[in-house]
Amino acid sequence: MKTDTKNLVSITDANQNFSKVVKKVEQNGDVIILKNNKPQYVVSKFEENKLPNEMEMLTIVAKIILTEHIDAFKELAR
Repeated sequence: MKTDTKNLVSITDANQNFSKVVKKVEQNGDVIILKNNKPQYVVSKFEENKLPNEMEMLTIVAKIILTEHIDAFKELAR
């Protein structure tokens, strides 16, 4: 993943001037917030089409449940 340095903001800068972060998001896309010089957070513009639809959400939840309780499901399958 390539990251443009103009999309990097320290957590201190983000905390002191969040409107600056929002402007960067509007101009350049996602902004990465650094904490101790390491990427920690991503700020991006909210777009409904980025959200999973109901079927995708159901699939995600099902995978989580199956993964967490695989032993119980194997026992029930006997």
